[in-house]
Amino acid sequence: MGTNRRYADAIDRRMDDKVLLTVSRGGPLQSLTAAELRLHEVPLTIDPRPRRKVKAWVRFGDTPVRVDAVAARWTPDAVGIVFHVDVVEHRCWVWAGAVDDVSP
Repeated sequence: MGTNRRYADAIDRRMDDKVLLTVSRGGPLQSLTAAELRLHEVPLTIDPRPRRKVKAWVRFGDTPVRVDAVAARWTPDAVGIVFHVDVVEHRCWVWAGAVDDVSP
């Protein structure tokens, strides 16, 4: 039996969502600390209407997972992202190297 090419993307997306939901229950969302961010030392850019789509590595407990997110703010070293797991909105800071821009 062959693969379902017509709905493959939708099926992959649902599986990714299920994996993310399971991982999110494994521990608290990790974020960079104030000492790591150094917001009192480096410039901070805040997007009033965040639209820049990114893929970012985050950690729930000790488990890393890549998420689809929106970059809401950034410094030279870090990015503040917003993403959803099911209906729950999550916000955290990650290192800039953990983020890939996917906006057109």
